[in-house]
Amino acid sequence: MSFEEALALASRDEGFKATVYAMNTLLIHKGIYTQEEFQTLFVEWVEKEQRRKSPTVRRAESSSVFSA
Repeated sequence: MSFEEALALASRDEGFKATVYAMNTLLIHKGIYTQEEFQTLFVEWVEKEQRRKSPTVRRAESSSVFSA
């Protein structure tokens, strides 16, 4: 399958996932960073997102308690 064929078959979401997969695989294989470094940064990003979302979730839960 050519790149153009794969691009045509993939949805937007699948194309994004394939791009991330390809880029990370290349960077790890070329020794730019290790799998461990990638995983550490991945966890760091998810934790930051969870902290960022956390106050919003609490506000929504609090407001529903008072609306009952």
